[in-house]
Amino acid sequence: MDTLTKLTKLLTNNDKKQFKQFLQHKNKRKDVKNLELLNFIETDDINGLNNTYKTQKNKDAYHALRKRLQESLLLFLSQKTFERSSETYDALRLLVVGRFLIENDVIAIAYKCLEKAERLAVQLEQFNLINELLLLKLQYAHLPGSEDLEILTDRFLQNQALMQREAKLNMAYAFLRKELNEVHQKGKVINLTALMLTTIRKYKIAGKDLLSYKSIYQILFLANEYAAIQQNYGLIERYVDRTKKFMANQPGNAQSYLFYHISILYFLANFHFRQLEFAKSTSLLQEMETLMETDTRYYSLFTLRYKLLSALNLFYTGFAADAINLIKQTLSTTTRSAKPEEIEDLNICLIMFLALKNDRSSLKQLAQLARTDAWYEKKLGMLWTIRKALMEILVQGQFSNIDTTTSKINGFKRRYRKYLLKISEERVSIFLKLVEKYLKKPDIAFEKAYQNDVMKLLDGGKNNDVFTLSFIAWLIARWKKSTAYEVVIELINDTYAPNEIAPLL
Repeated sequence: MDTLTKLTKLLTNNDKKQFKQFLQHKNKRKDVKNLELLNFIETDDINGLNNTYKTQKNKDAYHALRKRLQESLLLFLSQKTFERSSETYDALRLLVVGRFLIENDVIAIAYKCLEKAERLAVQLEQFNLINELLLLKLQYAHLPGSEDLEILTDRFLQNQALMQREAKLNMAYAFLRKELNEVHQKGKVINLTALMLTTIRKYKIAGKDLLSYKSIYQILFLANEYAAIQQNYGLIERYVDRTKKFMANQPGNAQSYLFYHISILYFLANFHFRQLEFAKSTSLLQEMETLMETDTRYYSLFTLRYKLLSALNLFYTGFAADAINLIKQTLSTTTRSAKPEEIEDLNICLIMFLALKNDRSSLKQLAQLARTDAWYEKKLGMLWTIRKALMEILVQGQFSNIDTTTSKINGFKRRYRKYLLKISEERVSIFLKLVEKYLKKPDIAFEKAYQNDVMKLLDGGKNNDVFTLSFIAWLIARWKKSTAYEVVIELINDTYAPNEIAPLL
């Protein structure tokens, strides 16, 4: 997908109407074809595009037109972004107006503008903007009515320290994200707690600097990613407890921290879901939805993640039909601006729901996962892609597509054997061997030795990951002659205590 197409996908239907009006107002000549090109891109009209620009001369004009349209679209998006970030925009606007008024000797009103701008910038923790405001005030501190120079200087130096603190936090976060990418893509083995402590020392970050919405969000994001990679959310319980203590001491729902607040609630809800604490997860999702509804920007940004996690909670508490309907409805109403990764998460979730219910439509849904493994590895991580590959094997095998299943097993071994050996993930290999044995000789499922080998996957460890149970339930269902869904609900509710279940991708 080219850059211009990607940019147009960021526009809502209302944005498109406004952008067309923006272009019409900007066009000074009647023969400008930017609206025509925009229509070709919107409708994917390749034939119309080729017919209009088929000669070499027209192709040169076409590329020039694309460049101008892209520049116009970037200008439009920048204006829309400022409008949507209204408080930041107001502070910046007041700074510009204040500077203009000072330069034209309208001093009293200028300082009122600058004071209001600074209050907004402080509330939003826009340290770079505060820096510009204080520099302007220092520049004109000799004028009558200006603030005391020493007070201004102290405030400027304090803000400089805050800017340095934010810069160090951002560098540390970037370094940790890079390390996690190494885990995702190359199977690098890390200890998150040790790595975070080393990073904090490396960038000389004080403990009190970690107590803000932004830093808590960043820590929880990293912890959540690490737990997903390790398939053990018990490893990050200390970070969850710390987050809850922080949130309990925050006054109300500050609009300026809304993104971080909603994100933190999502991470906490996901943590409790993965720990099989469905009531806590659902309660946090309700809080999350309440905050999302206060701002359309964030409702749009978080809605797919919110609905996915809501569906998962429904499914694993026995409301399978409601969960499946929610996922289907969500997929049918996704817009072109939706992130492909989030749509793929919804697709794979629906496949899993249908397969666990022994629904043959899971085969049809499987065709929706049409991207290459390389794309999935890059966008969603190596372990997500491995889980997808295992699910494809199980779904095809479940409905007796033996040739396809054998082909996928061989492909899985070729692509992921070395990676699994590198990360010492033997359990996946054991699981796959058990699947192969069953596919070659289905009656083996009724042999005690085979059943014991399957049940060993549930022994040891301290993780109760729900997706681990779903895979193992597929094997158990072979001899119980029930659906894997019935088995996994039984595992969750009755049979195994949380500390008896071990991780399996």
